[in-house]
Amino acid sequence: MSDSLHELWLRGVAFNPAAPSDVLIRLMHEAAVELGRLMCKNRDLPDAVIDAALRHPEWRIRGALAGNQHVDPSRLAPLATDPSGLVRARLAHPRRRSWPRWVRLLPDDIILALLTARDGGEDGRLTANEIISELDSSRQMPLSFFRSLADYEDPALRIRAMWRWESLTPAQRARLLDDPDPEVREAAHDRNWKLDPERVEAELPSLRPGSRPYVLDTCALSPALVEQCLADDTVRPLARNPHTPADAVARLARHPEAKVRELVAARPDLGPDLVAELGEDPSEDVRMRVRLHPFPRTWAEYEVIDLVVGHCPGCGCPITEPDPDPATVPTPDWFAACAVSREVVLRRVAASWSRLPAELVRTLAQDDDEGVRVRLALNHPLAPPHLLLDTFVTRPKDRADLVTLPGFPRTGRTHLIDHPDPEVRALAAADPTLPDPPVDDPDEQVRRAAAANPILTPEALEPLLADSRTAEGAAANPSLPASRMRALLDRCLHGAGT
Repeated sequence: MSDSLHELWLRGVAFNPAAPSDVLIRLMHEAAVELGRLMCKNRDLPDAVIDAALRHPEWRIRGALAGNQHVDPSRLAPLATDPSGLVRARLAHPRRRSWPRWVRLLPDDIILALLTARDGGEDGRLTANEIISELDSSRQMPLSFFRSLADYEDPALRIRAMWRWESLTPAQRARLLDDPDPEVREAAHDRNWKLDPERVEAELPSLRPGSRPYVLDTCALSPALVEQCLADDTVRPLARNPHTPADAVARLARHPEAKVRELVAARPDLGPDLVAELGEDPSEDVRMRVRLHPFPRTWAEYEVIDLVVGHCPGCGCPITEPDPDPATVPTPDWFAACAVSREVVLRRVAASWSRLPAELVRTLAQDDDEGVRVRLALNHPLAPPHLLLDTFVTRPKDRADLVTLPGFPRTGRTHLIDHPDPEVRALAAADPTLPDPPVDDPDEQVRRAAAANPILTPEALEPLLADSRTAEGAAANPSLPASRMRALLDRCLHGAGT
């Protein structure tokens, strides 16, 4: 039997959902490190296998487990103090080259262990601060965690709370500015510069050019700096900045560029006179922004509308859990009103909120707008299976995310078996209600999915295991008896007979 067939068997067994713990542990220890790494990173694992991976002597195995999005992150706590800094870095930022669609939140104890580490690990490849930097950019730390840090006894942790200075409550910022520890006070005053107009004006010339738009977008600006921006026609940031004074906002509301007026029309701090004026604007986009945001207006509502306006229906921006602080998000009643609005943008906003009630989810699942349906499929845990399946068929770029959702249908896909897209046929080929899985399909991924279909009997799997075109799928088939999996491993790893 060729080595290539052995490799296919090993890969199949490694991802067989019915493989017992002893088989997976043996693979992890005796097979190639690369196969063990892929297995530990890319599939759900039984507790015993997780325990074995946590103790594995090879750092790449432990590092792969650190990035496993299928494992409850609380099980990964030992990796926060792993001897290898490279493993800790993988836990701090699982995918540094690409964002996962759904960003997991780490438990507080793991975050604290990474933040308070005294070194970067025995391998000396990273410093503790480099690992912390990875964590800071990973989006795995909820805003509620930073708010809790603001009240810690340890001054160093109170300083860490200031990483999200604007997200702290006004009372917390006031306490930190008057903290009994001089280092904490100094750090707070340093962080608070964005809310000090004179200091912003003084700091701006020394900042990197790429930082200037962010400052003009978000920081409190002095009257002189506002006038300079108006004179230079650097006005789009002013139109968005929540600190822009009312007189400048009024001038921007009459700017000749429609995009600037549109940005102004979305502001929550507009007075009724300006709202009425912009509601009659010659630009439909400006009038639309007025309609989207009737009185009373809040900045929280503005933020969630802004996340939808200008983004494509299947926007691939990472998704995190909603901030639990009710002061930072619109009310459930506001989202419910959006769900039944005539404005498609507001229905897209509602479809993006993961806590929308079930009856409104059913309504939006039938919406005429594809953007509403796609956002609902990608964001809401109660999105109906037929919608998830329809979205899979029509939106190839979202398929990898859709199939990981708990509600994604595992059956009811057989009508797609003749679809021209091989990826869609492969989905149908895996349906356990399919009477005759197409193991002879011309496409490799369809054959692999068909060979892994659990409707196949152990007897039917034997010729498929002997065929290189179907061997990997057959070895991944949950109908394959555990004794046969062990025999395949014996053959591959030690040359024993089948």
